Amino acid sequence: MGHPQIQRGGEPIRLFKSDVLEFFTHIHPLVVVVIWLPVAVVFFGRGLATPALGPAAMVGGLLAGVVIWSFVEYVLHRFIFHFRPRTSWQERLSFLFHGVHHAQPQSKTRLVMPPPVSLPLGLTFYGLFYLVLAVLIGRPAWIAPVFAGFTLGYLAYDLTHYATHHFRMRRGYFKQVRQHHWRHHTQTPDQRFGVSSPVWDWVFGTEPDQ
Repeated sequence: MGHPQIQRGGEPIRLFKSDVLEFFTHIHPLVVVVIWLPVAVVFFGRGLATPALGPAAMVGGLLAGVVIWSFVEYVLHRFIFHFRPRTSWQERLSFLFHGVHHAQPQSKTRLVMPPPVSLPLGLTFYGLFYLVLAVLIGRPAWIAPVFAGFTLGYLAYDLTHYATHHFRMRRGYFKQVRQHHWRHHTQTPDQRFGVSSPVWDWVFGTEPDQ
């Protein structure tokens, strides 16, 4: 399937006949904050209340969670959102996941991850953190700060994604991030998969030469 042609304006593309399903495809960015910021705060508080964790461990856990998210962000965008469909139903699924965003990149209500997608993903990754940190490594105290950092990383990603499409971001790092993401949309849809950071594009060779 080719990449969808960009539509600069007009009504949002309708994805479902059902009004209920269609409703859940339109998400205001504040919904992400309302759901996930309290989750990050709760897990951060649990980490602070854990006697086995000192300040250095808390900071290390938070940073580890942010780094893990940045890698997950890259993997999801490159291999899930941009997977190559081989059948008609895969093409339909690809458009629902991400193709609609490339078709209408300025649609304000389709720039953050819908809760019906983000909540199951969050539970899945929490389960993975529990399996690795508590079961395999035997360090359950680390779950709280790492998951707090992971959640903050996700929040930064979704809000950065919204900002790259609707704020000027004229200076510094955020200007670079905005340019990087818009080049993904307009020049290299099969490269530049990092949204909140281009670091994994550099690591895996998906950052083209300027």
